[in-house]
Amino acid sequence: VHLMESGGGSVQAGGSLRLSCVGSGYTYRNYCMGWIRQAPGKDQEGVAPIDADGSTNYAESVKGRFTISQDNVKKILYLQMDSLKPEDTATYYCVADSDPIPWAVVAATGGGYNFWGKGTQVTVSS
Repeated sequence: VHLMESGGGSVQAGGSLRLSCVGSGYTYRNYCMGWIRQAPGKDQEGVAPIDADGSTNYAESVKGRFTISQDNVKKILYLQMDSLKPEDTATYYCVADSDPIPWAVVAATGGGYNFWGKGTQVTVSS
């Protein structure tokens, strides 16, 4: 399983970015995907998962501002991030697993997934 993120960058508060993650080496539609982020000096934080059936969840800190989606044909996972805040500054990781990870686990630990991309940096300035 190989995951490659793109779309990170620097933006001012209130701006938008769209992250993409291209997956390969597995049957995409059977996998659960998601985004995890980690800010310097902080623990991993589960941002948003999307299960194989398309169901989603969001961290309270991003709810209403971020949208996770996927293109099962192209095997691309997206994270549309709007109304960005300085506290959204972090490295964002695309994650995947063949089994669904309970949102309670993702939200509490920011982990649980077996496969991770290398991450893409998002920096939001005030």
